[in-house]
Formats: sequence, C-alpha cells, structure tokens
Amino acid sequence: MLLSKIRAAAIAPALALLPARMTSPQAEAMLLAIGLQESGLIHRRQIGGPARGLFQFEQGGGVRGVMRHPLSRSHALAVCTVQGVEPTEAAVHAALEHDDILAAAFARLLLWTDPAPLPAVGEVGKAWDLYLRTWRPGKPHRNRWDACYAQAMDALEVTA
Repeated sequence: MLLSKIRAAAIAPALALLPARMTSPQAEAMLLAIGLQESGLIHRRQIGGPARGLFQFEQGGGVRGVMRHPLSRSHALAVCTVQGVEPTEAAVHAALEHDDILAAAFARLLLWTDPAPLPAVGEVGKAWDLYLRTWRPGKPHRNRWDACYAQAMDALEVTA
C-alpha cells in the first residue's frame, strides 16, 4: 500500500481521535516504520500466526496491553466507541483486521505506553529500540528495519 494512502486513510484519522500531544512527525515515522516492518502495510492477518491488522497486534499482547495500561486505557475505550467496536480484547482483535484506523490508533497508543520520549526523526537505532520494547517481536529482523525506517522518513519528506 502506498505510504501516502496509509497516512491519509488510517494514520491521520487515527491521530485525530487521540489527544493532540500524540501527533508528531516522530509518531508518524514510528507508525509507518513499524507497519512496514510488521506487515509491509499489506497483510492484515499474520501469515501463520495470530496477529491482526497492519501493525500486527496479538489479542493477548498489544491489544491487552493497550486496553489495560493506565496511560492508554481511556483513550482505547474512546477510540472503540468512535469506531463502533465493542471494547473487549476479543472484539478489538477481530476488528483490527478490517479497521485500519483502529489499528493505527492502537499502534500509537502502544507507543504512548513507553516511558521514554519518541526518538527524533532519523534516530534509527533509538527507533529500533522503542519498537523492540513495545512490540516485543518474537523474531525481530533488524536487517529490515533500516530500510523500513528510511521509507517512513521519505514518506514524511514528501508532505513536509
């Protein structure tokens, strides 16, 4: 999927549902890079696995974390209401496969739960570290991250 399309159709509307302080070029860079890393921004159902959505959330992992974390819970419930999704882990997990706005909002909220500030755009190593801390991928592929992050930065420059 074109990054400009995902920004316009999923990320921008998702960020509009969240407090303004969650919107920044750093947040967009992380969301794009993670989406590219996790699904190529193509697969909404993990190949051979349980994850759902463009950002590949598992029900007992990212969904549960966002739904229960004190920094994200109220925002997650509000997003569920707006998107017409029952605010349960099972319902959110199922909806992520078809609702890119919900997926992007939950991805931003998962990043929000990390106590460190978002890395500046271009801080590839720090961005990788944040991805590892928040997504906790079972099989991290560092060799792909730099290219994914570079694509995200290129997408941000197009509209800057």
